[in-house]
Amino acid sequence: MRIMINIILGSMIIGYFIGCINLSYIISRLKGFDIRHVGSGNAGASNLVIVIGKKIGLFVAVLDVMKAFMAFRMAQFIFPDAYAGMISYAGVIAGVGAVIGHVFPFYMGFKGGKGLACYGGTVLAIDYRLFVVLFILALLIAIVTDYICFAPITMSFIVPISVGVVYNTWIPSAIIAVASAVLLYKHRENLYRIRAGEELRFHFLWRRKDESERFGIVDDGKEIFNRKV
Repeated sequence: MRIMINIILGSMIIGYFIGCINLSYIISRLKGFDIRHVGSGNAGASNLVIVIGKKIGLFVAVLDVMKAFMAFRMAQFIFPDAYAGMISYAGVIAGVGAVIGHVFPFYMGFKGGKGLACYGGTVLAIDYRLFVVLFILALLIAIVTDYICFAPITMSFIVPISVGVVYNTWIPSAIIAVASAVLLYKHRENLYRIRAGEELRFHFLWRRKDESERFGIVDDGKEIFNRKV
């Protein structure tokens, strides 16, 4: 029992503190503003795309994916015998910890990002093939619905089920479901904005000017500092 507690706490601590490294927030502070006060108000890569631009936003998104991936691998290395079937549940716990750390970083008053990239990083660490398939599916969902938020909401249900079915073990799925609950909680506000007609469309990525004009945002083509959207 003590060994199990050590694995759970150790893996969660590893994941949480790695997840707390919020690059979107750090970059915004270096540029003289708080990303939580502009754009969507989210301290994550998606809002960095809105506020500063696609290149830096996508770069940070990749690094956010790698945060959870690295946390998973680190816990897997430290606790090599903690396996459920073919999956390191110590790694999965660390991945979930990274999601929680990204969403609730202690030094930001527990107001961070929404955790999608870290969620994806956990899946990547489990199986890159599963990651590719689910990434393509999530992208198709975002394109068809024209709202990014429907991708993480859908994946919150699909990922735990997919892991359980593919690997025929439900312990990792149950752990991942904790991160799914966090994602659903954080994306509820997006659903409210969709209902109110205040959510940015996915096509903002390639038709930035149209969405900026729709919301009356000052957009110089590089950065947006007018108001929340």
